[in-house]
Amino acid sequence: MFANPKLGLLWLPLRLWLGWQWWDAGSHKMMDPKWMETGEAVRAFWQRAVVMPEGGRAPVAYDWYRGFLQMLLEGHHEVWFGKLVAVGEAAIGVALILGAFTGIAAFFGMFMNWHFIMAGTASTNAMLMVAAMFLVMAWKTAGWIGLDRWLLPMVGTPWQPGALLPRGADAASVRQPSGGPAPG
Repeated sequence: MFANPKLGLLWLPLRLWLGWQWWDAGSHKMMDPKWMETGEAVRAFWQRAVVMPEGGRAPVAYDWYRGFLQMLLEGHHEVWFGKLVAVGEAAIGVALILGAFTGIAAFFGMFMNWHFIMAGTASTNAMLMVAAMFLVMAWKTAGWIGLDRWLLPMVGTPWQPGALLPRGADAASVRQPSGGPAPG
């Protein structure tokens, strides 16, 4: 399931569904000035998350994460953060729908879902995070019916250079300045 490219068809519905979820969330935010101009939407979200209700439980379960959100509030980071969230969600969606760097896109989707959960938003984040985990594990095949079929062989992986990267002896000559011997 995770290594055979022929099983890319198996991952296609999950990848497209998850990609649509991210695209839908991000594209709406990119059209909203409360996200893209003022960051007011992010600020309101953070303010709700850090409130300690009398006699109840705070939305954020961990004091260190509440402190992190409070630091963002006090530093007025909502303006750039709103843009980051909106564009990031849309970019993750586009990458998943196109099957471009599927494992990386799914990883960043998981990362965002984790932060949403840490900030006290249950919603569908846990389910989206699990779907993304499967796509991360299936990174070799999940984008096979998509751009990854061509992108991964071109760019390569950390353990196998792609067509755009030099191989073997060519790699040493590229790194070595002209006129000197290759490193031993």
